[in-house]
Amino acid sequence: MGTWKKKNSYQNKVSYISVPAQIIKSVSSSSLTHNKSSKKNTTKFLFLLLRNPKLWAFCLLSLSVLGIVSRLGPCLSPSGPHQESQLQSSDSIAYTRSNSTHAEIPNADDRSLDMIPKPPVAVVEKNETFGGDSKLIITSKHVLGDKNEFWKQPDGLGYKPCLDFSSAYRRESKRIVRERRKYLMVVVSGGMNQQKNQIVDAVVIARILGAVLVVPVLQVNLIWGDESEFSDIFDLERFKSVLADDVKIVSLLPANKIMTRPTEDGGMPFNASPQWIRSHYLKRFNRDGVLLLRRLDSRLSKDLPSDLQKLRCKAAFEALKFSPRVMELGKKLAERMRSKGPYIALHLRLEKDVWVRTGCLTGLSSKYDEIARLEGIKRPELLTAKSSMTPNERKLAGLCPLNAKEVTRLLRALGAPRDARIYWAGGEPLGRKEALRPLTSEFPHLYNKYDIAFPLELKPFAKRASIMAAIDYIVCKESDVFMASHGGNMGRAIQGHRAYEGHKKLITPNKRQMLPYFLNTSMTETEFEKMMKKLHRQSLGQPEIRVSKAGRDVTKYPVPECMCNNQTTPTV
Repeated sequence: MGTWKKKNSYQNKVSYISVPAQIIKSVSSSSLTHNKSSKKNTTKFLFLLLRNPKLWAFCLLSLSVLGIVSRLGPCLSPSGPHQESQLQSSDSIAYTRSNSTHAEIPNADDRSLDMIPKPPVAVVEKNETFGGDSKLIITSKHVLGDKNEFWKQPDGLGYKPCLDFSSAYRRESKRIVRERRKYLMVVVSGGMNQQKNQIVDAVVIARILGAVLVVPVLQVNLIWGDESEFSDIFDLERFKSVLADDVKIVSLLPANKIMTRPTEDGGMPFNASPQWIRSHYLKRFNRDGVLLLRRLDSRLSKDLPSDLQKLRCKAAFEALKFSPRVMELGKKLAERMRSKGPYIALHLRLEKDVWVRTGCLTGLSSKYDEIARLEGIKRPELLTAKSSMTPNERKLAGLCPLNAKEVTRLLRALGAPRDARIYWAGGEPLGRKEALRPLTSEFPHLYNKYDIAFPLELKPFAKRASIMAAIDYIVCKESDVFMASHGGNMGRAIQGHRAYEGHKKLITPNKRQMLPYFLNTSMTETEFEKMMKKLHRQSLGQPEIRVSKAGRDVTKYPVPECMCNNQTTPTV
């Protein structure tokens, strides 16, 4: 029996062809016989063929086999240059797309067959986001189609930034920027995103009062021990220059005001209107010349005249940029995440204090639920949720953060591919790795800034929580898809910023409506996925008109005051 070894670019296969022994003996004997008299031997051979039909059949079979072998010989060769050309051809077909997700092998079939279901195709997948060997896997075309659908961006309806101030505002600006008698000082507190909100409101309050704004002072954060100053986090010169036509901003009080004892206000009420601010502060301000305000968080009304709403957007999105070194590192990390294709960013609220403040169950185990419960008993002042509600009632009311298991199931239902790269921002989760295990088991490419930054890059900011939060903000804002597991200042700020920059995809979990389906064990996974897509069809970052959301911050919903399209006229 003869054996040929067949080799291709993926694995070794052995093929066997059976040949009768008589043929082999016949071929061997003929090849060993010396041709002394070719004519005589030919005559004898023909005579034997005519007398023996079996030999005639065997000869025909042997000639057929030899013909097949001669044609297949180059393909069955175990080595040689032809094999190298085959491997090169195979490599050139199984190419990797620039985003290194799944690269589909081009189909050589006629285009008229496109509608016929194709068999699975080979794709090349990186087994690590930032390096690692490639591996060949099999997937189907409809899976690749689903992936592309997940990364699809919402229709922004042509909305673009539109900050056209009224003629009355511009006339008033000329007088305000020449102001030298009234100086507004503010102290902002809380985390970085709270500080941003208060700085934006300080700009608007200075404009309402017609005062010079002294660069806001960042209160030392007692929780994190962060002593960062304004210029450590934000680009001070840009802040001044962008707002130069709206509010005059100085770094320090002038010499003639340094010895002046500022009038310190006891506290501004929530949702204070421009009329309240003028009536309450202008008289004392004109008398003393310096006013100091604290505790500005959520004090200024969200419903302001159009020009002041535009100023809010201008301060938040145009003027208040991060300092160059913070921006450089944040952009660098975002580029590393995108170096292998599009990525998702999650803001996960899984910290112990979040579970305590919301009065919710962690969804991990009774051990961690008990830890949060005992902390809540020790510090009842932390509880911000309605104390009369049970944890389950809070959850069904949409008042609880999504845990990692719920985030995973929602992403999967909305079509997030398993090989998607995910950046997560947030503090240390209660339960640490155990809290993130549902995510990492389903989406193995899960990273935070400590995973993708070099140690020396983060070292200068080790004790600067606000700068670390700014880095998270940049990477999340730059992502292709963003989702926050719970509300909060960062989630709201990024939602508005992504809208202002073109309505990039943002998933807003519809917690109140979707959670009952999470608890419904009778639903099939296919039914669950259809329901999640239906519930979130209008919650993927499409333009939302703020006029239908009274009391909502324009920096979260910038349409229509700060953005317009061809169908709308600028609001003045």
